Amino acid sequence: MNAIAQYAVQGLAAGSFYALAALGLAVIFGVLGVVNFAHGACYMLGAVAAAVLLDVVGLSFWLALLVVPLLMFLFGVVVERLLVRWLVALDPLYNFLLTFGLSLVLVDLVKRRYGVSGLPYTPPEILRGQISVLDVRLPIYQVFVLAFSVLVCLAVWLVMTRTRVGTIVRAATERSELTRALGIDVSRWVTPVFGFGIALAGLAGVLAAPFRAVTADMGTSFAIILFAVVVIGGLGSIVGAVVAGFLVGLVEAFGQAYAPTFAQILIFVLMALVVLVRPAGLFGREEAS
Repeated sequence: MNAIAQYAVQGLAAGSFYALAALGLAVIFGVLGVVNFAHGACYMLGAVAAAVLLDVVGLSFWLALLVVPLLMFLFGVVVERLLVRWLVALDPLYNFLLTFGLSLVLVDLVKRRYGVSGLPYTPPEILRGQISVLDVRLPIYQVFVLAFSVLVCLAVWLVMTRTRVGTIVRAATERSELTRALGIDVSRWVTPVFGFGIALAGLAGVLAAPFRAVTADMGTSFAIILFAVVVIGGLGSIVGAVVAGFLVGLVEAFGQAYAPTFAQILIFVLMALVVLVRPAGLFGREEAS
């Protein structure tokens, strides 16, 4: 029983990274119709930025949770204004290729500057060690990541459902054509929404920095699983992205515990089963014929 609880917390903590990043990816796709293949690289940049800022200016983990997402937001704004927006009117394949190329460039730049061996990053003293919950020993950092991510997702949900701006963005994300037909200028929200999505990927990277090896390639496998998460949850679905993120984290953790050889395969088996039963994903909407 103790082992199951530990694997569950580990899986939910890993799922937190997927949930945050997939949430940003879903919002970007919904508003722009862009499949941002560079999302994994942005997740990597968030982790690298946290490690570099700690080494260079002594930026603490707590400040990194605020500063790095802000920097990634600005990076996302620049990318959208200088690159993405010029291809939005064209076939989506063009922006897919653009973001794929951008991902390769970012990974290569980080490798050239910091190498491939990885950057050290340890959690603050208060988050080290373990705590006992109902006779189950759990890593403090994993519990913190889970709680923090749930709070962030809840905050995003409240903004999306309780504010006018959030309602517009949510409507544009889930029913963009209908939103435009009602006379709402979706284009004015494109740049901040893209930056917001990138900021969530960067935040996931900061949280992952003490938990996983900070390397230039850490976003590569992450991006592949991330797209599986989005497909499972439903492309463009905000709730689906979060739920599927935690679900995939659990599948990955229990797979590594009981069938490590097939841990990654199980995620894509789950994706295949979901697509067979619900082609639009768990929370996606079927296209009208």
